Amino acid sequence: MNHQPSHEGRQDDDSALSDFLASLMDYTPTIPDELVEHYVAKSGFQCPDVRLIRLVAVATQKFIAEVATDALQHCKARQASVVKDKRDKQQKDKRLTLTMEDLSKALHEYGVNMKHQEYFADNPSSGVDPVSREE
Repeated sequence: MNHQPSHEGRQDDDSALSDFLASLMDYTPTIPDELVEHYVAKSGFQCPDVRLIRLVAVATQKFIAEVATDALQHCKARQASVVKDKRDKQQKDKRLTLTMEDLSKALHEYGVNMKHQEYFADNPSSGVDPVSREE
């Protein structure tokens, strides 16, 4: 049995890829080319082809959209689990509040582990005189 793609199938794939890359020349991504070029260069990759830069921008935009959608789902699930007493009060205010916890959970699903900086007020002993802590 031959598992090699047929010559015609490969030609169709090449044609579709060429058409897609050509369409990137007319597309203006949400993430500016300059920003993508900066981070691509910072990672050590040099590419003079703007089509590849825009392809990275489109892939990044898709990744960000998926993470944002997943974080929204985590937010909705978290707010749906609120106790009934609080839910009655929230019926007036149906706005969702996206937290770092929601974003962190969504990113974790994609293999990105995020730890937020401990804030001054997060520490129970913050603002307490060192002498009074020992007592």
